[in-house]
Amino acid sequence: MKPTFWHRVDKFARDLTPFALTFILLVIGAIPFHIPGFAQVAPLLPMIGIYFWAVYRPDLMPSAAVFLIGLLHDFLSGLPVGVSALIFLMVQGAALAQRSFFFGKSFVIVWIGFVFVAAGALAMEWVVLSVVAGEFIHARTALYQFGLTVAIFPVLSWMFTRWQQAFLQVE
Repeated sequence: MKPTFWHRVDKFARDLTPFALTFILLVIGAIPFHIPGFAQVAPLLPMIGIYFWAVYRPDLMPSAAVFLIGLLHDFLSGLPVGVSALIFLMVQGAALAQRSFFFGKSFVIVWIGFVFVAAGALAMEWVVLSVVAGEFIHARTALYQFGLTVAIFPVLSWMFTRWQQAFLQVE
């Protein structure tokens, strides 16, 4: 039986949710909290979404979507255009390259993988931003951002897992 129009719309909406959820994380991360210095160390919430979906549902988070999220992150955070797009594409690439290893493993293994990927991504971002600024930026801010991002990963991963189980089951 041929799928109806509404069935196709429903499937499209469900397939769009990984991008939409990552976009929501991007917007949440851009909210000014008026805490001195927090903007520099705020966790990279979109990176968590990109990594998670690259491991568990790469078919629903294409590179073009990751690139768009990165560009939007640059505009919202005031970073040089393209920095986050490059970093997020590297995160996606690293997760995709190790996807067969991560898939089916315990959460702790996936989290440890994220720790290494996030460390590399934030180190790369620190180097790029230092080069653009023409001076070394304090590494302490990147370390704080890394710590907050890694600490929030379990909560968002749990939420994404529940979302996937409820709405994104393979037919």
